[in-house]
Amino acid sequence: MARTTTNPETRNVRLLKVGEQVRHVVSDLLMRQEVHDDVLSAHAVSITEVRMSADLRHASVYAKPLLGADEEIVIKALRTHTAFFQREVAQRLKLKYAAKIKFLSDESFDEASRIDALLSDPRVARDLAAGEGED
Repeated sequence: MARTTTNPETRNVRLLKVGEQVRHVVSDLLMRQEVHDDVLSAHAVSITEVRMSADLRHASVYAKPLLGADEEIVIKALRTHTAFFQREVAQRLKLKYAAKIKFLSDESFDEASRIDALLSDPRVARDLAAGEGED
């Protein structure tokens, strides 16, 4: 029986695929309100990204409530039900190991807003316009 070798490229693709599958499962559970929690039922939560560890045993799940309302409360509610999410992900994906899930707040939207505000500053716009004229 021939043994398939994995190179870093195929390993990275696998991490992305499994992360995306975990994101879909967690999103589906939240969308169908299968988690019996008043806070999660009252908020629309977006799972923006899942990053898997190289051995697929740990998953960092980045979540953001829509409109950013009550972010800390929502993340706390997600963390309260971590065992439920881990069990459901393991059952639905049938991986060799059940990934330990860690819920984190997604700060990328806040960072994008900060960068956008910096770029819309009149001084930066002036510098950018001056730089285009030099080419």
